[in-house]
Amino acid sequence: MSYLTICYWLMSYFVGTFMTAWWVGKWRNIDLREHRSGNLGARNAGAVIGKSAFLITSIGDGSKGLLIVLLGYLLNETEFSIAVAGALVIIGHLFPFWLKGKGGKGIATFVGVTLAFNPLLFLAFVVGFLIPIPFLKSATLSMLLGYVCYIGSIIYSGCLPVAWPIVLIILIIVYKHRFDIIESYQEKAWKSKKITKKSTL
Repeated sequence: MSYLTICYWLMSYFVGTFMTAWWVGKWRNIDLREHRSGNLGARNAGAVIGKSAFLITSIGDGSKGLLIVLLGYLLNETEFSIAVAGALVIIGHLFPFWLKGKGGKGIATFVGVTLAFNPLLFLAFVVGFLIPIPFLKSATLSMLLGYVCYIGSIIYSGCLPVAWPIVLIILIIVYKHRFDIIESYQEKAWKSKKITKKSTL
């Protein structure tokens, strides 16, 4: 392992700690940590400030993941090293040191990382996310299936030995979303039960 690789990894984490939502909120004199979910991500920014904040935050958070991976290829780092860097930039987003570890939930940054890391594997994630939406009508639950398809494609393609850091980060992202997943599942179950009850009347 070279000093360049170590510096690349350290920089990846620090780039990840650049919280777009925090700066967007600061521009509007709003601390998003004190509103709604308190999450420094695009969804909360959009809910509190508006669609423009959602768009800016999504682009900003996605771009840092994209740029870190592209930088790795530019530096001729190995795929494993780039996967580690991709995981670290997401870790930085999830747990920024300067905000006492209270960051976002990592979806936009994950999208940026995976799009640049391997577009074909990213396509599996997109397909896994889009197909269930008309049936589940829940972005959170569909995202979960997208992650499953992405991990499945990594295993099927034989990329697991180099891409396992990204698989690990997916598990952390899912853990960060655990309450959203439970809430979405319960809401879906409640609606299904309500429809069933109406049909029997």
